[in-house]
Amino acid sequence: MDKITVTINGKACQGNRNDTILNIAAANGIVIPTLCHHYNVKRYGACGICVVEAENSPKLMRACSTVATDGAVYYTESERVVKVRKIALELLMSDHEGDCKGPCSLNCPAGTDCQGYVKAIAQGDNRHAVEIIKEKIPLPASIGRVCPHPCETACRRAHVEEPISIAFLKYYAADKVLASNSPVLPKPKPASGKTVGIIGGGPGGLTAAYFLALAGHAVTVYDAMPQMGGMLRYGIPEYRLPKSVLDKEIAEIRSAGVKMENNIKIGTDITLAQLRDRHDAVVVAIGAWKNMGLGCEGEDLDGVMGGIEFLRKIALGLPTGIGKSVAVVGGGNTAMDACRTAVRAGAEKVYVIYRRTRDEMPAEDIEIDEATEEGVVFKFLTNPDCIIGENGKVTKVRLQVMELGEPDASGRRSPVPVEGEFETLSVDSVICAIGQKVNVSGFEELELNKRGIISADERTFATSLPGVFAVGDATNRGASIAIAAIGEANKAAMVIDGYLCGMDIPYRKPYVSERDTDDIDFTRFEKSARVKMPVRPAQQRKHDFKEVNLGFSDADAVAEAKRCLECGCHDYKDCKLIKYANMYELDPDRFAGEKHTCYVERKLEVIERNQGKCILCNLCVRECREVAGKGILGLVDRGFKTVIRPEFRDSSVISGCADCLACVDACPTGALKFIGNKK
Repeated sequence: MDKITVTINGKACQGNRNDTILNIAAANGIVIPTLCHHYNVKRYGACGICVVEAENSPKLMRACSTVATDGAVYYTESERVVKVRKIALELLMSDHEGDCKGPCSLNCPAGTDCQGYVKAIAQGDNRHAVEIIKEKIPLPASIGRVCPHPCETACRRAHVEEPISIAFLKYYAADKVLASNSPVLPKPKPASGKTVGIIGGGPGGLTAAYFLALAGHAVTVYDAMPQMGGMLRYGIPEYRLPKSVLDKEIAEIRSAGVKMENNIKIGTDITLAQLRDRHDAVVVAIGAWKNMGLGCEGEDLDGVMGGIEFLRKIALGLPTGIGKSVAVVGGGNTAMDACRTAVRAGAEKVYVIYRRTRDEMPAEDIEIDEATEEGVVFKFLTNPDCIIGENGKVTKVRLQVMELGEPDASGRRSPVPVEGEFETLSVDSVICAIGQKVNVSGFEELELNKRGIISADERTFATSLPGVFAVGDATNRGASIAIAAIGEANKAAMVIDGYLCGMDIPYRKPYVSERDTDDIDFTRFEKSARVKMPVRPAQQRKHDFKEVNLGFSDADAVAEAKRCLECGCHDYKDCKLIKYANMYELDPDRFAGEKHTCYVERKLEVIERNQGKCILCNLCVRECREVAGKGILGLVDRGFKTVIRPEFRDSSVISGCADCLACVDACPTGALKFIGNKK
């Protein structure tokens, strides 16, 4: 067969005469995106994604259907090509009606494939579930216990009755794998010869360490505390997160090749400059360990302490001197941890002072409920006016009575003082849990923002010093939840890996297609109550620090996981459309307009067709006709109204669909799904 030579993107490529540009490119390791082409069927040239530019040619040409010319010079990513390809993708996405990922995953700060691991649990495959989780989170058993689960806030099962218990399922599966003594630990890439120093052994620092170690870099974590874990160890009580669980997960991170050094304080034991000299990159993940003050008279009295300070002393086994009567100020989860810990530390009377009502409390309902069961008294619509003491020691706290006014920037109604109305409580100590700040001592070289927090680029995580990156509570917006620090550290690890390999690749949020919830009929789903987490009785648990939750049984975990509606696309990881859409920054909204009607049909019995995901590439039609020899599928109507539909002459026509599936295999978007053997 005659050979020809063409040049593609500056590379000389040999091919056969009468070969298409696409085939020659593929044979020479050059990828040209295409949605309507498949090696099984004849050339078609419908989608327009595979356009390329030929030197000295006024027109772009479709690589899948254009025969290459000997000596020609082609470009697959020229400015003209990219512009046209983007328009083609934007037009397709503007008419696309489907969820790439479930809203649970989209609302998870770490981007965890919640639907994927919940499905694995439903199938009884806990190991695979943990493999999925560890793609994003190296501490699943710990995080599953403490995360306030924004994934569940977004769960569409709530439109049926109640959200899936996603977080508890996470730690159920992780516990099962931990108990098996066969950890899920991916094999690290070959050693890169680069070193990374990570300052801070909390959830953010440990996550960055884990993923950078797996990328082949030599990683050392430096932490000021006696043991690794950060706030997971020193800010989360034992009854919520047993440290034996945390220890096992940290040991797994260490086994990935991460070196850990404790009792190392920056500015005292070593300087930031020295770490920069020692490592090719440095990651600052120091968290927010300083407490915000009350700003009222008497807060400097003995017996007034911060929530984080109190919890840290408990974790270290140090005396707290809280006495028998304790007031905790705040309405978040740290306040709940503090008040419930005070009960376990021997306080006989514990108050929570909160300036709004329960409806406005940011703490989780389960934490408030369990604190109430344990005897904590909530003083809603009150705020400390002053702290009173004798001989320098707290004796009382005077509360200003509040009422709710107009909503503030967060949407909550602002509390305003009721003039002249006060209440006084006799207390031995006051624990302030109204927020956290960053201690930047030792990091004065880094640029700070107006709030006194380390400034880091939100796409590169770079600080003002070359080679120094920062993530988590110590940056930009300040203290948040652990899963947010983990998510940021995961993204930063990818960027830092690129930096160490000589590439500048800022993080870009993946583009996904999302369905409008208003278009979904939730009445078709059978109601099934959420499985409740069994807990120890209040009168028993409040006297010790043993774990409150008893854990799901195998049967309960599987039953709960099976409640998942599987909102995300089954073919997301292999979908060519979304893969190509993420190669470019798209704006499909500029082509917003009429859409094809979205519907799901099962006329093929073993194959589900989702018209909302169909891009009319016609591959399924051609596969059915040219490969299967059946011709069941066909294009119906003309112009924009064109759709693909099955047409049957008799029931025997589809009898071989389950054994064929050529259309399902060829579909580039997940519009076709195999749903089981024909009965």
